[in-house]
Amino acid sequence: MRRTLACAPRAAWICALVALLNAVAWSIITPPFQGKDEADHFAYVEQIVENGTLPADGHEEGSYSPAEALVLAGIHYYQVRFTPHAHTIASDVEQRQLNADDHAGASRLGTGEAGVATSQPPLYYALQTIPYLLARGNILVQLQLMRLVSALLGALTVLLVFGFLREAVPRAPWAASVAALCIALQPLLGFMSGSVNPDTLLITVSAAVFLCLARAFRRGLTRRRAATLGLLVLAGLLTKLNFVGLVPGVLLALILLGVREARTHGRLALRAPAITAALMIVPVGLYALRNALSGRAALGIVSHALHSIAAQPALDQLSYTWEMFLPRLPGMPHYFQGISTFKDIWFDRSVGLYGWMDTTFPGWVDNVALVLAGCTAVLCARELVRRRETVRARRPELATYAALLLGVLAMLGLASYHSDAIAHKDALGEPRYLLPLLPLLAAALALAVRGAGRRWTPVAGAALVVLFVGHDLFSQLQVIARYYG
Repeated sequence: MRRTLACAPRAAWICALVALLNAVAWSIITPPFQGKDEADHFAYVEQIVENGTLPADGHEEGSYSPAEALVLAGIHYYQVRFTPHAHTIASDVEQRQLNADDHAGASRLGTGEAGVATSQPPLYYALQTIPYLLARGNILVQLQLMRLVSALLGALTVLLVFGFLREAVPRAPWAASVAALCIALQPLLGFMSGSVNPDTLLITVSAAVFLCLARAFRRGLTRRRAATLGLLVLAGLLTKLNFVGLVPGVLLALILLGVREARTHGRLALRAPAITAALMIVPVGLYALRNALSGRAALGIVSHALHSIAAQPALDQLSYTWEMFLPRLPGMPHYFQGISTFKDIWFDRSVGLYGWMDTTFPGWVDNVALVLAGCTAVLCARELVRRRETVRARRPELATYAALLLGVLAMLGLASYHSDAIAHKDALGEPRYLLPLLPLLAAALALAVRGAGRRWTPVAGAALVVLFVGHDLFSQLQVIARYYG
């Protein structure tokens, strides 16, 4: 990692700086605890520091500590979330009351629960204990410093995406700079990086996995890269359970790289994939053994999920997952009646869905964005056709990226099926769950810039950057109007 950062060109650092400043702006614009599930994620960190333990299993609406509950009441947390016409506090009287609540000296000891965050692994929250301890005594300052840590992770994500582009599209450094700058200005990434949420570390680790795989396919899977990849997978699994969706793609990459290296260097080359596999499997095995000896499910919540998947008809789960992203085929049940999931859920919400999923753009903005996205996709396809010989030569690498994509989609589909169709709760139709695939979006943008042709490449690149700047700016204005208008 140190070598990668030291070799990063100036353009990469500029893109990372833009991402950092953008995330900081989002952290200031978004009122305290109005990021998605921020109160629960803060309670998780509070539980680690104040109680010295991880949260215990509890209800999704866990009881917060008296200190956090006072601050949430002072900012009108429950009255504002899910209510687009309700604004956050805006008067001097409310501000003074909030300051008094924040300095009331109430207990920081909660009930041992952290709401929806309770079941998540602890790596991100352990990292956030640093700003929590630095600003101990003031919840609002603690929250803002924790948001700044997320902003730094957002900047690191863009730096890693830039490195991935230089490996995946090596002959287009200018297009890579344009694509990385667009990712730095992506408003959904800015919103998430400006809040306290483990998704920010998950996105960063995922970008590092993409970079590591791109280097392995281009330069070979050395033992050092194999160890790095194994540690990244372990870090991802310790960050958020959603990372499971990327594991099948990583395993496929190990098989393809192992076969390629074995043909060139013999069986000794298989040691590198074995290192990665060991770093992935051994810690999971130790965790399963610990749970088995203590009488718990071997893989914790994952075991319950696997048991639930096995108990349901496979065809129904497959149909639901298909319909969640693609048009329904004849004979499939109607799981999403009256909506086009690709456009209404994944595309329109990617254009604008902030706060507690209650801040969006008007419908005509989504339609204009769809036309622009279609033009970008055509340019990307044109470049792929022009470079079809290169595409053919890199089929194993592209198959790995496809497996990473399909793994994430399958994970979301199965998890949403059990939340929606079985538990009768909300479907997991939030575009933030696709942010670990940002390197693929960046690659598509870089190819689109090249697809414009040598003469029009500067124009296409400048137009893309301007579009992303405008999208980000007006997204921030939408959030300002939502909470302060």
